[in-house]
Amino acid sequence: MRTMGLDVGSKTVGIAISDALGWTAQGIETVKIDEGAGQFGMERIQELVKEYEVNGFVVGYPKNMNNTVGPRGEASENYAELLEKTFGFPVTLWDERLTTMAAERVLIDADVSRKKRKTVIDKMAAIMILQGYLDKNNR
Repeated sequence: MRTMGLDVGSKTVGIAISDALGWTAQGIETVKIDEGAGQFGMERIQELVKEYEVNGFVVGYPKNMNNTVGPRGEASENYAELLEKTFGFPVTLWDERLTTMAAERVLIDADVSRKKRKTVIDKMAAIMILQGYLDKNNR
């Protein structure tokens, strides 16, 4: 069984999947959502859960630098609750402070164009969130 990592935004959700042994994270795709309209991409996530035999989720938790939880953190908490209610699998909120900036730095260092970075940044952030979780839990 595998773990799915998610980087949740208001318009997209970056998705990564662990390998079967839970050692590495691979980016899968970015799902378009519309937070304001209550469309959270659960249909596509359901397809991926079945395809990859997922049994748990790690959701990026964007806390403020002073460790408080702002509006985006609350949105991630709500998304995690929706995942748990929809799928019945355990959901871990994972501190993702600076993850998107780190993902952007990796892409810039790899000389990825600005236009291409925009299309893959959420997936890259999901990889970093999930890999951090896997590294911490496989020690």
